[in-house]
Amino acid sequence: MERIFQLLVDKCEKLSKEELIEKEGFSANELVEELSMLRNNVSLELNNLVRSGKIVKIKKRPVLYIPRDIIQNYYGNILDRSILEIQSLKDLYETKKKVIKSFDQNPFRLLIGFEGSLKKQVEQAKAAIVYPPKGLHTLILGPTGSGKTLFAHMMHNYAKYAETMDEKSAFVVFNCADYYNNPQLLLSQIFGHIKGAFTGATSEKQGLVEKADGGILFLDEVHRLPPEGQEMIFYFMDNGLFNRLGETERNRKAKVLIISATTEDPSSSFLNTFLRRIPITITMPSFHERQVKEKIELTKFLLGKEAARIHKNIRVHEDVMRALLGSVTFGNIGQLKSNIQLVCAQGFLESIQDPYVNLYAKTLPPEMKEGLSLLSRNRKENEEIAKFIDSIITITGEGNEDLLENDVYELPFDMYKIIEDKARLLKDEGIDKDEINKFVTTDIKVHIKSFYQQVTKQNFTKLSNLVDKKVLQLAEELRSLSQSMLKRSFNDKFIYFVSLHIEGLLNRKNRFKKDIPVLEDIYETMRQNQNEYKVALKMKEIIEERLAIVLPELEVMYLALLLISTDEWNNKGKVGIVVAAHGESTASSMVNVTQELLGEHNIRAVDMPLDVSFHDVFDKIVDAVKETDRGEGVLMLVDMGSLYYFEEKIIEKSKIKVKTIDMVSTPLVLDAVRKANFLEMDLNTIYSSLRYNNTDTEIILDATPKKSVENKAIVTICSTGEGTALRLKEMVQSYISETTDELIEVIPISTVGLKESMEQLQKKYSIIVSIGVKNPRIDAPFISLEEFIEGKGERVIEQAIQNRSILIKNSHSDVILRSLCEDGMKKILIYLNPYRATSSLLLFCQQLERDWEVHFKNTTTIRIVLHTAFAMERAIVKDELIYRGEITKEKTNMIKMIKKCFEIIKKQLNIMLSDDELYYIADLLFEEFKEKCIKKKIDLSI
Repeated sequence: MERIFQLLVDKCEKLSKEELIEKEGFSANELVEELSMLRNNVSLELNNLVRSGKIVKIKKRPVLYIPRDIIQNYYGNILDRSILEIQSLKDLYETKKKVIKSFDQNPFRLLIGFEGSLKKQVEQAKAAIVYPPKGLHTLILGPTGSGKTLFAHMMHNYAKYAETMDEKSAFVVFNCADYYNNPQLLLSQIFGHIKGAFTGATSEKQGLVEKADGGILFLDEVHRLPPEGQEMIFYFMDNGLFNRLGETERNRKAKVLIISATTEDPSSSFLNTFLRRIPITITMPSFHERQVKEKIELTKFLLGKEAARIHKNIRVHEDVMRALLGSVTFGNIGQLKSNIQLVCAQGFLESIQDPYVNLYAKTLPPEMKEGLSLLSRNRKENEEIAKFIDSIITITGEGNEDLLENDVYELPFDMYKIIEDKARLLKDEGIDKDEINKFVTTDIKVHIKSFYQQVTKQNFTKLSNLVDKKVLQLAEELRSLSQSMLKRSFNDKFIYFVSLHIEGLLNRKNRFKKDIPVLEDIYETMRQNQNEYKVALKMKEIIEERLAIVLPELEVMYLALLLISTDEWNNKGKVGIVVAAHGESTASSMVNVTQELLGEHNIRAVDMPLDVSFHDVFDKIVDAVKETDRGEGVLMLVDMGSLYYFEEKIIEKSKIKVKTIDMVSTPLVLDAVRKANFLEMDLNTIYSSLRYNNTDTEIILDATPKKSVENKAIVTICSTGEGTALRLKEMVQSYISETTDELIEVIPISTVGLKESMEQLQKKYSIIVSIGVKNPRIDAPFISLEEFIEGKGERVIEQAIQNRSILIKNSHSDVILRSLCEDGMKKILIYLNPYRATSSLLLFCQQLERDWEVHFKNTTTIRIVLHTAFAMERAIVKDELIYRGEITKEKTNMIKMIKKCFEIIKKQLNIMLSDDELYYIADLLFEEFKEKCIKKKIDLSI
């Protein structure tokens, strides 16, 4: 057999791509001449090679054969791996060329729903791919079977189409769940290892990061990455550097875009440091969240793929289409595909001798008929479906392209060949048609379901130990009904609550008791939420039908309350955000950009046209605050002081806790949404982390030298002893390492039990200084968080160290300022390298200080650095602002001075700003210094 296969390969390889497409393959007779074998034996071995998947049969006269790998190498991925026979290679190739032509226009256009349910996701993906210099790392969220892997593939195709990646760039897929129980092997797969890195590492191995260099590494089920793996990944995201397992230094480089996917809630599955490095989150809709038209198109598309395999048209009756749409309860498109394969297998068996395959409702398996019953309860969706389908739909196999080369939901066997062979074998044994159908149907069902279970994640293993399997399936069915009728998604908590409640109901002795009183408050809630109550009544019908029990009215109300409360589960614990700014669409623009990049979150925009007073829109702001409040308070981001000072009135009117930050910008909004929704910070923490407060608190130092003791420490204080305190610790340690060689420990602590903690520390250490949100009132200087950020902290720390008779090796350092600038830049910059940009911008500020003979406070420098960085990014994409303020002689003189100082940035980064952008910088500086230094320079009439 191998000799025949090799001859076929050799004969095909002698032909050019164009010659082979015309010839299409070689017949058995053409091979017989060179093999000196009987034709029957050659035909037998060729058919064995077809069944093994090594060659493809082309059903012409004479029958032709061609190696599968030759097709792949010459013509690309035009043939599904499960298809063993085709009518014509030339026709198949021409069909695929049409697809490739449309692909050249925009790969995303091949996705069903690209202008509907996936429109926003596609725009996010495009933004992620084209952002210079190498795109934005992306996290794709969505339930099992919703198309996350396909979407990631299309992002790679778009990168090649947009020429941000080479045509031959790699797309490497890794499922983190495959090595979940062995973190060492998991990290070895991703980063590689050296010989002897662990037991069994007998040789050096290249990791997937190296294989993906220049392309994309797709990490599926990324929530399975252990914390140390997340740390290695986010270090690689930051620097492009990594080390193989067993190496001590990270000195290997690779340019890789990371796309991750998960079915889990990111806030509960990932380290905050990992999430911060993923600027774009794309949420894939479930099947139930898709538009009705898209559901039908998806179903037709998957039916078309089966028609191509069968080489027959499929006639689908209306009720079958409805049953397929209603049968998707938990696995989304993956489950739909499995159900379609099962129905088509049944129809193919019934129609082996017919020219087409007929799919009737009466031949549907019981679980599909349940789907029809479930859908019939939703009158609105039924009416919508009727607009798009006829009583009989004919599906052809033409034009159905494979968008995914290795689809995990693709059967690894030719199902229809198995059906034909088994039916023929049983018929030869004299078994009647009904028995053949029964036997083969059961066999195929086992094949499909066992395969599908291998690729479907079992999310409820622990729950299945607590409740009956029938109850768990019922809960899935109820979720499907609720999602369909209420047009909103319910997460897995719904399954937990409903299944446990039903199980408890079945085990309660008094479950049929009907005289339990119902409170008037509950009736009022039902009147206010009639949609949920109607769904609860439908749920009652299904429960009673499936479990043969009667539910009292109180149980219906409980189910309605469950539906009402689940709408809050998705939002509870999230701080609301309101963006209010002057201008026709200033606030809306910032919110729209944020939603495009980070997805839909609890955020509202309030636009304030310049000719409308604040009092006229006050009620709108209060309404927005009420809409966004989920019990955790609301953060208001405003553009100027007039709004800032109305915080108390808004609190008084809305009765909601509100914090306000002025000087709003798009990066600030992005950071606020990230902290509220992905890092789940509370209102005070978000407020503190975003706000740079300018204070001029007087610092009083005790100049009396203290006795030197062996253990010295600086204490950093925040509300938890983590978060801010740890970040302060990092900055102080950096500053100390540049200031002195003596060992000084930096200890972060919480404000909770502050007095007791300080007493314990003072027994072990000589406290040099304390820094943070609360003064511990000890015999050592205290630096408030505001003073530390302002830059006054460095002077206090240096003086305190000298008072302890510690040798100072460097009396000045900009470590803290640089660190603060880099922190801000890393979170918000898209195109510029934050480290290089920070260095250049700090030199720019220093030049301004020298030329104008002034000293900038840290907050002033930070404000100039961030404002100028945004202007530089706008210049990169040629989207610079147009200055609309009054242009005076004084301002013109000012921008001449700014231009001179900006030469440093032009030289280092090759970026120059327009005069319009420079006028805005001039306004910022004029507002900051007013007559203190600006007038002095302007009078020189430079």
